[in-house]
Amino acid sequence: MNRITLITGGSRSGKSKHALELAASYNNKAFIATAEATDDEMRARLARHRRERDPSFHTWEEPVDLAAALSSLPDGTEVLVLDCVTVWLGNLAHRDKIIDGTSPEIEAFLDVLNAPPCHLILVTNEVGMGIIPGDSATRRFRDLAGSINQQLAEKADKVILTVCGIPLRVK
Repeated sequence: MNRITLITGGSRSGKSKHALELAASYNNKAFIATAEATDDEMRARLARHRRERDPSFHTWEEPVDLAAALSSLPDGTEVLVLDCVTVWLGNLAHRDKIIDGTSPEIEAFLDVLNAPPCHLILVTNEVGMGIIPGDSATRRFRDLAGSINQQLAEKADKVILTVCGIPLRVK
């Protein structure tokens, strides 16, 4: 039976590093990157992430349709690291695909998680532990991310919170 591990935490808390460590022991590894290179800083960040990742990962860059990406994994894929759910939600919001807190892309992704195609390691940000955002659009995004994270945690077999590079098992 395929499992879901959800790794959450603040920015630069060690989430991605821990996800890669968990996937390291598998032979047939895949990676879905949701970030897009929209400026020089992001291009440099993505290049650094590529260097940090073991070259044995089969990598896709998919900013919007995670369900389709998960459905197209090669046969024999043992583990997939998806980094990052929160960036993906930002991509959907930026494209005005989220209406009343959901979208067809979110629903399709959540449906795929009911029968994962392999062991999934999902990376997401815990965005609700900081200051209250000063504008309604940011508060809506924070609320959406919190809601999706709760749904992911419910589906997950294991939930890990990373703090200062230290993984703490929550579930």
